[in-house]
Amino acid sequence: MSIILTEAEAKALLQKVLKYSKADECEINILGEERGNLRYARNEVSTSGSLVNQNLQVQSAFGKKVGVATVDEFSDEAIEKCVRRSEELAQLAPENPEYVSVLEPQTYGKSNGFFESTAAVTPDVRADAVAKSLELSRAQNLTAAGFLENRKGYSAMMNSKGLFAYYPSTNVNFSLTVRTPDGKGSGYVARGYSDIKKLDTAAATNIAIQKSKGSVDAKSLEPGKYTVILEPTAAVVLLENIFFSMDARSADEGRSFLSKPGGKTKLGEKIVDERVNIYTDPANPELPSSPWSGDGQPINKMSLIEKGVVKNMFYSRYWAQKNNVKPVPFPSNVIMDGGTASLADMIKSTKQGILVTKLWYIREVDPQTLLQTGLTRDGTFYIENGVIKYPIKNFRFNESPVIMLNNIETLGKPERVVSTESDRNYLIPPMKIREFTFSSLSDAV
Repeated sequence: MSIILTEAEAKALLQKVLKYSKADECEINILGEERGNLRYARNEVSTSGSLVNQNLQVQSAFGKKVGVATVDEFSDEAIEKCVRRSEELAQLAPENPEYVSVLEPQTYGKSNGFFESTAAVTPDVRADAVAKSLELSRAQNLTAAGFLENRKGYSAMMNSKGLFAYYPSTNVNFSLTVRTPDGKGSGYVARGYSDIKKLDTAAATNIAIQKSKGSVDAKSLEPGKYTVILEPTAAVVLLENIFFSMDARSADEGRSFLSKPGGKTKLGEKIVDERVNIYTDPANPELPSSPWSGDGQPINKMSLIEKGVVKNMFYSRYWAQKNNVKPVPFPSNVIMDGGTASLADMIKSTKQGILVTKLWYIREVDPQTLLQTGLTRDGTFYIENGVIKYPIKNFRFNESPVIMLNNIETLGKPERVVSTESDRNYLIPPMKIREFTFSSLSDAV
């Protein structure tokens, strides 16, 4: 049997597992995936790898006593042993006061995240894609280091109340750093798609090459507050700190940027510029994702922030039950609307400012304000009178994405982008921000 099961095969396997259960309630999750990768450095391929993974997780509950066991072998004997083990652990466990009974059958929307083009990728396809990148860097006597990874897989679940969910998906991520021989210039690019036909490694490499050559002999600029143009790769690593922090329980308990004194929250309040619209939509063709969450809840299109106003926070089923509200699962994708401006338009409209390719080494300073610190990297440029004048040395920044989204000047066209911090894919626009705080210089390129 293939590691990647069809919907019918996954359903049959889950039904078989469920027949072994003697618990009051049982929930089973299965995952199957195949990954392939190619890594290169100093213009030479260093590793070529593949990963094949299958995993079955059984959760058994007796009342509120819960046990979980996993296995990566799908023989009848191994499956039954896993079920028995989860039941033994449940009987030994103390009661979990936050346990909520498994869901009844649900209805899920359609989302097409599986592309045969990506599923059919072979080592030869990866080698050809990387060769196109290496030809360009070698021809210009530049040094390239990159990583290309493709994945195909599925996840499925079933429980003792008859719920069944299945979702297949594919993905390819490509990232590249290009440096000049003297190490003084560095450029970066990252691309992620569900359909590998959209990946153009040569075009992406040319962007990194341009940034690398353009960032040589960087000049120092005094730290301070500047107008910045954040490319999506830079913006997303700050924005996802908002996405990950919209949990209702944290806000209710006073631990969040959405908390208010007295146990109240900022739900329904305007917290950022009215041009900010952030939402989830599993059916988005540019960023398809699972229409169901890990516990089987349906995920539908839903606003998180609409016209700057907090519209929804994530409620676990336990916390929703406790507060007599509807549960809101964590989204499987996040999208931020933008405008119509291109990156070139944004540069042209800037009298004085800084173009930032990438932010990295992000660390939280204050969870109450989401204040973050980190460094620019791989291409930071000074803009004057609508043109890039010269490269500048990197900065350390101290900035909150909430404050950032209150200082928007322009939003560009959204792009699918890979976060360098979480490796997740998002749809995020480039953004022009006023009064972005750079606190000190950094000598790294």
